[in-house]
Amino acid sequence: MMTQASDPTHEAQNAAALEELNSIRGSIDNIDAAVINMLAERFKCTKRVGILKAKNDLPPSDVDREQRQIARLRKLALDADLDAEFAEKFLNFIIREVIQNHLALRN
Repeated sequence: MMTQASDPTHEAQNAAALEELNSIRGSIDNIDAAVINMLAERFKCTKRVGILKAKNDLPPSDVDREQRQIARLRKLALDADLDAEFAEKFLNFIIREVIQNHLALRN
């Protein structure tokens, strides 16, 4: 009697599944790299904003803009079939980091 582990069909299915898994993981790795690069670009821009705000004695936070950005990102998330709550949490995390960076630029 042949066990599932020694079944050539099962072994071929496992090999195909592992190949697909590695391909998907490769895509994930590429997306992660793109996300990091995009975040780096975003923070370069927000640093410029922070310098401008510090030089002109503007507040480090702009609540109205933050609310508009959250609403905008929630819509983008919904349009992209991404959980809007997750998108909002993600943006809130970024906003907190940006504000901290803006405060640090004042010192």
